[in-house]
Amino acid sequence: MQAHGVDASEARVSRSFLFVPGDSERKLLKAVDCDADALIIDLEDSVDAAARVQARQQVRTFLQQSAGADLWVRINPLGTADALQDLQAIIPSAPYGVVLPKPESPDDVKRLATHLDTLEREHDIRPGSTQILPIATERPAALFKMQGYVDATPRLAGLTWGAEDLSAALGASANRDADGQWLPPYELARSLCLFAAAAAAVPAVDTVYTDFRDGEGLAKSANNARRDGFSGMLAIHPEQVPIINAAFLPAADEIQRAERIVQLFEDNQGVGVLQLDGEMIDRPHYVQAQRILDIAGRTTK
Repeated sequence: MQAHGVDASEARVSRSFLFVPGDSERKLLKAVDCDADALIIDLEDSVDAAARVQARQQVRTFLQQSAGADLWVRINPLGTADALQDLQAIIPSAPYGVVLPKPESPDDVKRLATHLDTLEREHDIRPGSTQILPIATERPAALFKMQGYVDATPRLAGLTWGAEDLSAALGASANRDADGQWLPPYELARSLCLFAAAAAAVPAVDTVYTDFRDGEGLAKSANNARRDGFSGMLAIHPEQVPIINAAFLPAADEIQRAERIVQLFEDNQGVGVLQLDGEMIDRPHYVQAQRILDIAGRTTK
């Protein structure tokens, strides 16, 4: 039997990740027709515990019928019985990746990678092909361990963060101010996610903008995210997708500069620091340039 699954070298940068409840066939079918770069099929918060058995089967079937798409599945937190049941149900259908909620630390990502090693062998899936995207800040203790994502696992495809569970854990009454800006504790969590992703050389994905009717606020949030260095953003409603995609679309001058940076490094392999237009550039510039060209390539196909 031919081994299947996504080759780790084929991992791609996505602008928009749309959450879709795993127990709603109607929403799953509708999501396929939206322009999200990736779908996150949810088996956690949006699925009632009593409906998870049926939802797992529905998600498994959906994955089998949608081969080739960037389909992620958010499982339940490790340490719960549901997590392993989720993995056993979905991995045979070779999803693009697994979104891990509420990790206590990068050790949870390593544990998940070990589970994936076993399940990939059992189901003849290409070893190491299932990607991992942790929601890295949903538990307070996790904020003190973000550096551990560096070299945690080759499966790490990015880092994202969450404010809703974190604010609940803190007992906070709000996480944004009257102008919609993050309050200091959540701005800290956001920044730590961004820094940890950069240190691990993986994309940083900004969290959801929960007011899906506020397109103007979403556009501002997405543009700020791109300005700060995030590569994409989570979405909770299909109408948010085109706004996010537009915000993270590289401009023509950015694409041209990225092409020059990539060419410069490819022409000078083994050199760590180079000069372009009087500016010193190093590997982080090269990685960012590759991400820009990846997004640009996907949007022009």
